[in-house]
Amino acid sequence: MVSGKRLADVGYRMFSASMMLLTVYGGYLCVMRGYRYMQRQKELKLAAENQTDTEVIKD
Repeated sequence: MVSGKRLADVGYRMFSASMMLLTVYGGYLCVMRGYRYMQRQKELKLAAENQTDTEVIKD
């Protein structure tokens, strides 16, 4: 039969592993959000540079 100490050790390791995975996944999400933000800013800058004064968006 499994002792209480061994069960606690396994539970702690499983909890620690899940927290590490969540941390890595959270970091990935933050990096991807920052990357998409920078790409969007670059696209907006290019669009602003390519826009001429004669082009007027009409409602």
